Amino acid sequence: MTHAALTLGLALLVVLNARDVDWLRFVLAFGVIDLVGYLPGAIAFRRARGGPIAPIYHHLYNLTHSYAVALVWVGLWAEASGGLEWAMLAVPIHLSGDRGLLGNGPKPVGEPFERRRRRAEVAP
Repeated sequence: MTHAALTLGLALLVVLNARDVDWLRFVLAFGVIDLVGYLPGAIAFRRARGGPIAPIYHHLYNLTHSYAVALVWVGLWAEASGGLEWAMLAVPIHLSGDRGLLGNGPKPVGEPFERRRRRAEVAP
């Protein structure tokens, strides 16, 4: 519940300041987390047909979806760009949204990269 509330609160801040958001940077910051941390593992998992994949994919996901790493990344971004900007909220929105809205957390190496989704039962 806390992550969902954080996601909604931060998203509201972005909406309220939409005129001052660099939307290209926002989209890039939001997307790079999954381009580096999720997509390679998802592809490997699908190619393995649900079987085990190399641990590096779990580690990449956990690294890119870590609040500690995000804090360092956003700090370096702020330092390089001369200060904070609204687009930086894309990072905690992504991370808290994954946890609070999608239920995704760290991916332990010994477990499948993705959870099985239950198929909806169809009544006859």
